[in-house]
Amino acid sequence: MNRAAPKPSSMAGQGSLELARKVLEIEAHAIRSLRDRIGESFVEALELILASSGRVVVSGIGKSGHIARKIASTLASTGTPAFFVHAAEASHGDLGMIRPEDVFICISNSGESPELLSIVPMVKRQGAKLIAMTGQPDSTLARESDVHLDAGVEQEACPLNLAPTASTTAALALGDALAVALLDARGFSEADFARSHPGGSLGRKLLTHVSDVMRKGDEIPSVPLGATLTEAIFEITRKRLGMTAVLGKDGKVAGIFTDGDLRRTVEKVGDLKSAKIADVMSAAPQTIRPESLAVEAVEIMERRKINQLLVVDAQGVLVGALNMHDLFRAKVV
Repeated sequence: MNRAAPKPSSMAGQGSLELARKVLEIEAHAIRSLRDRIGESFVEALELILASSGRVVVSGIGKSGHIARKIASTLASTGTPAFFVHAAEASHGDLGMIRPEDVFICISNSGESPELLSIVPMVKRQGAKLIAMTGQPDSTLARESDVHLDAGVEQEACPLNLAPTASTTAALALGDALAVALLDARGFSEADFARSHPGGSLGRKLLTHVSDVMRKGDEIPSVPLGATLTEAIFEITRKRLGMTAVLGKDGKVAGIFTDGDLRRTVEKVGDLKSAKIADVMSAAPQTIRPESLAVEAVEIMERRKINQLLVVDAQGVLVGALNMHDLFRAKVV
């Protein structure tokens, strides 16, 4: 007979909560202490990277290796070309990735990791600059570096004071601070960020243009200025965009007729069959250019409380059409 697993006692649960809170407090204290210690060496590291014409190579081993990988990723996505090299693999061929114009950042809490120490001479021989991020200012890595960043902590959050916890949090925070400072110094913008993140929501919003999502060619609903209301209704039905453009002989937009206009027309016009589209359309409708950002179309639609937009070129000639559903499908909204 199966029995339900015993639930932890409330006393055990309370003890776990207290420990969790203590872990968070220790790690928060580690970052606060780091903030108070940051100084000239940070500025030197910043200037070293800014002056470099190469890339930033970040390396570490164990938990510090995971932190190094994340820092390299953050640098790369915020305007500083960077990549991660595993410290153990570096001495087996990966050092060939490093060039004299690069900056090498090595991360080690002890500053004595053998895997990093073994490749430092080769990094130096290549002519690359070395930034060490350690918890021990008097360590070998710190002494051999061009710039040392002190990421030391008073204690780990682990009750045994052994597992890398507060020290990795501090190193990660220091790496983020360096990446953001570089971002600011380079004048890195939202548009730059979007180019590095085309798959993200910001990338879609900033890089998608009206021309990317608009209906084109035969998909555009349109009737000539001399068309009847009945012809316009048939065009709206065929193209399923909830409206039709009304065009002059030169192909320029003279007006628009929407589902909403049709409902209002039914109330006002007695004989729909004899009505001309020129008499019931909305003249001089809101339009947008194809090179405009799709988010601009969203803003216009929301502000004007409309669901469709006509797209025209510089001469006012109709080249496309879109509605809010097109923008939803493109994940711009």
